[in-house]
Amino acid sequence: MPKTSRAPDFLLFLTVFMMLSIGLVMILSASEYSSLVHYNDSFYYFKRQLLWALIGLTAMFLVMNWDYWNWRRWALPMLAAAFVLLILVVIPGIGMEAYGARRWIGVGPVTFQPSEFIKLCLVVFTAYGLSRKGELVQNFTRGLLPFLVMLGAACGLILLQPDLGTAVTLAGTIFMMFFAAGARLSVLAGLGVVGLAGVGVAIAVAPYRLQRLFAFLDPWQDPQGSGFHIIQSLYALGSGGLFGTGLGQGKQKFLYLPAQHTDFIFAVVGEELGFIGAFLIICLFAVFVWRGLRIAVSAPDAFSSLMATGLTVGISLQAIINIGVVTGSMPVTGITLPFISFGGNSLVFSLIGVGILLNISKYATAK
Repeated sequence: MPKTSRAPDFLLFLTVFMMLSIGLVMILSASEYSSLVHYNDSFYYFKRQLLWALIGLTAMFLVMNWDYWNWRRWALPMLAAAFVLLILVVIPGIGMEAYGARRWIGVGPVTFQPSEFIKLCLVVFTAYGLSRKGELVQNFTRGLLPFLVMLGAACGLILLQPDLGTAVTLAGTIFMMFFAAGARLSVLAGLGVVGLAGVGVAIAVAPYRLQRLFAFLDPWQDPQGSGFHIIQSLYALGSGGLFGTGLGQGKQKFLYLPAQHTDFIFAVVGEELGFIGAFLIICLFAVFVWRGLRIAVSAPDAFSSLMATGLTVGISLQAIINIGVVTGSMPVTGITLPFISFGGNSLVFSLIGVGILLNISKYATAK
């Protein structure tokens, strides 16, 4: 257990705060028209995101000053609670359905997304478990299999929602934690092949996923259907040029670009702030990865190192997938851009993850 501490990683905090600020501005710009049309309030989405940002920042500061060692005792109870919520969300009448998916539990005007909660819980649980295994991580049966069972159960429940993007992100995160813990490369290669095969099966058994895959390969085969999202996103990015059309001056957000304030907000950034604005966001995520992995490498013990790895990789993978989708480099998945996109649950749990990273950085051996 760490004894001495320093100031938390200021550069990591500054980077996240900059992305959060850019996100609030872009949500206001991207959602102003749709908010007015659907809710008769141009600031509807902005006000909600601002409230979630304040809640998330408060949680981040609380967690930043809560010794990361305490997460060990809560690892299993949190994971058990997350599984219960994941089961509840797929039960008709309890889980809320929207856009053909059942991913939320509603309590009055507030909705809760269990898949965001279990991402944090599984990272904490896996970090704790792997840190206790030590050299046994090189043994598949005694070292990795228990965590693979947990991961498989979580991904299976998430796929029932259905949400392939989140399942892939979670699996990729745990895979990288196995790598950081010292699992054998041959075992990781085998797991990678099995994982890719599983994604292929998940795509093949769902017609709408096959349509998205074909749209990714050639969106112009169905420009008004499955290819519509990608085409409109590319229109927005192409219209921005180097410096953009100007903040608030984009046209694709006027109900042309779907999910303009959530999944495809990066396209609005590219249109209004141009290549410069989009590249700035990519650079900020690169700094986030650098500082997060630096914290992981210099962490005082295996538990904190693996937890920092999982938190950094999880947020980074989500950003890579989102930007890949928006730029037409990956099939559409429904993954939001961390700290930038509208979404209260994702934002709060991402900021809690940052709070844990900042707390670990206080005990890191290098700055």
